[in-house]
Amino acid sequence: MENLKIAAVCMHCTSGDVDKNLDKIHTIASEASAKGASIVCFPELSVTGYIQESPGGVYKAEDAERIVDQLVRMAREMRLVIIAGLIEIAKEGGPYITQAITGPDGLIGLYRKTHLAPTEAKIYCPGQKIELYKAANTTFGVQLCYEAHFPEISTTMALMGADIIFVPHASPRGDPEGKLQSWLRHLPARAFDNGLFVVACNQAGKTGEGLSFPGVAVVLGPDGRVLAKYVGRDDYILFSELEVEMLLDVRKHRMRYFLPERRPELYKKRRQPLT
Repeated sequence: MENLKIAAVCMHCTSGDVDKNLDKIHTIASEASAKGASIVCFPELSVTGYIQESPGGVYKAEDAERIVDQLVRMAREMRLVIIAGLIEIAKEGGPYITQAITGPDGLIGLYRKTHLAPTEAKIYCPGQKIELYKAANTTFGVQLCYEAHFPEISTTMALMGADIIFVPHASPRGDPEGKLQSWLRHLPARAFDNGLFVVACNQAGKTGEGLSFPGVAVVLGPDGRVLAKYVGRDDYILFSELEVEMLLDVRKHRMRYFLPERRPELYKKRRQPLT
C-alpha cells in the first residue's frame, strides 16, 4: 500500500431511479477526483436505491451491463476507483445486492453480498465468494452493511492481504448520532483486531418506501481509532488520508498485531450452529 486519499460518501438514493442516481454519482465522483481522492466509496445500493418489494423489476437484466459500463466510463474519465452499489439482475440467478468496483483500466470486480439480513434473505440471493481487489496501489475488500457483524469475514480478508475494508451501508432507522454509536460498537474491533483500515458510509434521507437513512460516514485506522467522521442527514463527502506508516506502526509492533499469533488448528473444534 502507498499513501492515498479516499472519499466516503453519504448520499440520498432515489429508489428505482437509476439514471438520477447515476447522475448524482457522477457529480460526487467528479468533486472527489478534483480534491485528490484515489478511491471514492458510495453506499450500498446507491445506483438503484434500497428496494424491499420486487427488486427484480427495477430494470431488465441487459440494463445491468449498461449501468456497470457507465460506472467504468466515470472511473476512466476521472482517473479514480469508484465503489458503487446496485441491485444486480443477473441473467442466471439473483437478484443480488452487489457492489461494483471500477477503475481507470475498467471493471475491477463485482462483489455480491454473502451474508444477508433476515429481511433481505427473503428477496435476494447470497453471494458465494469473499474476494479482494487491487487498485490505486493498494489491496482492499468490500463488505456490505450487515456483513460487518461477522468477524470471520474481516479476518479472512486480512489473512488474504487486505489493507483496507470498505463497508458501504444501506442501514435505515435511528438518528445519525445513534447510528454512529452503533457502528462504533463493532467496526473499531474489525480494524483493531486485523490491523487494517475500515471505511464505512451510509445512505442518507428518506425513500419512497418509507425508510429513513441517517447520514453517517467513518474512517478507522488500523489501531481502531477514528480518523474522520461525518454525522448528519445530508449528502456529504468525507475525505481522509490513509498513510502507510499507520499500517506499519501496528504491523511491526509485536504486541499490537495479532494475526501472526493465530492458532487456527484450535479453531476447528467449533460448536454446532445455533438453531
